Amino acid sequence: MIHANHLKDWVFQGSSGAAALILGVLMCAQTVVAGAYKGVYPFKAGVTVGMVADIVKAVAGDKAEVTNIIGAGVDPHVYNPTRGDVAVLLRSDIVFYSGLLLEGKMTDMLVKVARNRPVHAVTELLQEGNLIDDAASGHQDPHVWMDVGCWQKAVTVVRDALVEFDPANAESYIKNAGRYQARLVRLDAYARKVIASIPAPQRILVTAHDAFNYMSRAYDIEVSGIQGLSTESEAGLKDINRIVGELVRRKIPAVFVETSVSDKNVKALIEGAAARGHHVKIGGELFSDAMGPAGSYEGTYVGMIDHNVTTIARALGGSAPENGMSGKLKGKNEIVNNDPRQ
Repeated sequence: MIHANHLKDWVFQGSSGAAALILGVLMCAQTVVAGAYKGVYPFKAGVTVGMVADIVKAVAGDKAEVTNIIGAGVDPHVYNPTRGDVAVLLRSDIVFYSGLLLEGKMTDMLVKVARNRPVHAVTELLQEGNLIDDAASGHQDPHVWMDVGCWQKAVTVVRDALVEFDPANAESYIKNAGRYQARLVRLDAYARKVIASIPAPQRILVTAHDAFNYMSRAYDIEVSGIQGLSTESEAGLKDINRIVGELVRRKIPAVFVETSVSDKNVKALIEGAAARGHHVKIGGELFSDAMGPAGSYEGTYVGMIDHNVTTIARALGGSAPENGMSGKLKGKNEIVNNDPRQ
């Protein structure tokens, strides 16, 4: 379990006035006694982002009511917690978050919550060798879920946390985790296969920000993000011109927008390449820091990754079924309107 004194190592500096007010409310919260869960079912699990919520829902099953705070299309890097978020966490019996500063502005809130109930970062089992360091920010890249094999460790964290929290249902959590991890093994193999089908000279993924470095390492595809790890960073003209030069020189056919990030910089790339006589299309919209709409296939972790790797492979000249690994994607992932002026 992550305790408050451990979380302080990752506290986001510079809380807003609203966050300070939130912390004041949290300090008044009633302490929850540690130990095996003795309440009614389903117990309440508060979760920060969708990728984590998907694991908790799969492993906990009907034993938990899972509330996902940062929903589809919302950027967790710059998300400001609300009073409603405080209420969710205060009502929760157990809390899960991704970690590695992904939820930057929520980290100080999680410190306070950890004094009163179990709080777990699902990336806590990752060792230095599993993580990618970012020299520009001085932090470790938090986008671990882009490597499906690495993300399986997050399932183990959730499983063990739930077993410790509610040992009476340990057998159920262990079985559910095993089934979920088996699906991830299949997903990992599919991602490896379709990305490898892209011709090597154009196996480069150009996106709005650096959310795909773990995908690069796991599936042997070069990546180039216009912005840094966090969307709070600003892209400069020098960065855009550098990437435009690569697009033209290597005749890269497509670049990609992200559901939770503005597309203005990607459109600048397209305009820049066009000015140099090279046509680049938008190959599709990828899920980076948030999954698809709740209730959709793309609103699950498996669907999110299936959508991403299928879209990338098809746009860059690789071979992948239009409807993805299990035939559940909607198809027609490519964005039709590629004119950045419209």
